[in-house]
Amino acid sequence: MIFAWLRRRRRRALLEAPMPTLWPGYLEHNVAFWGWLDDSERKQILDITRVLVAEKDWAGGAGLEVTDEMRVTIAAQAALLLLGLKHNYFENVQTIVIYPEGYRLPRARAGATFLGEEQVPVLGHARMGGAVVLSWRSALSGGQSATDGHNLVFHEFAHKLDMKDGVVDGTPPLPNTITGARWFKVMTRAYQQLRRQAARGRKQVLDLYGATDVAEFFAVATESFFEQPLALEAKQPELYAVLKDYFGQDTAARLARRRRVSS
Repeated sequence: MIFAWLRRRRRRALLEAPMPTLWPGYLEHNVAFWGWLDDSERKQILDITRVLVAEKDWAGGAGLEVTDEMRVTIAAQAALLLLGLKHNYFENVQTIVIYPEGYRLPRARAGATFLGEEQVPVLGHARMGGAVVLSWRSALSGGQSATDGHNLVFHEFAHKLDMKDGVVDGTPPLPNTITGARWFKVMTRAYQQLRRQAARGRKQVLDLYGATDVAEFFAVATESFFEQPLALEAKQPELYAVLKDYFGQDTAARLARRRRVSS
């Protein structure tokens, strides 16, 4: 109890302190969706970002020196996923490791012993009970391009949402707005549809990588929900609706509003 009180006290002091002077520039240049948000949403994203930057252990891989720009750019993208959720700042993420670019991950071949491991090139991964590991090049490009349907930070932190219940099955702990039966029905139907598209090699909205398994499907669907919400709502309205209720955000309305303002 005392530790929770001290944590709340530290967070309150952190959020009452002035924002570092360089942060607005990082957000403006590196986080494209920042321009889509209203003032209230920006305040919430900034508060979450400040906590993530302060409380997580940030480490560099392959000799990379982690900078405040990297922390802010990545933390702000992760923060967007939490905007409408009841959360505790990704409590199942203690460490965020950043590599300069892609790296190689040891992975055992099927049926192989430990002597049969191979090095698989990856851009990021999330470990159950462990770190989120990211390529800085990919995290930056994903942040700067908000509508291509690909965002490494969204993808890997979606996995951490999925892992909150201790099972990596594409179903994170659900809010009261969604029944398990509805989630399972909608997500299963959309996943099977994507598998059929992958078999034909025909992509519509969701990246075909989501057909790998149900955990990757949820991560890929999260990317599309935040980056291509209008297309997702038009092509797969049930999937869009269940993700809208889960994340507590109407990303299609947000993007449509932004486009009206810009036109």
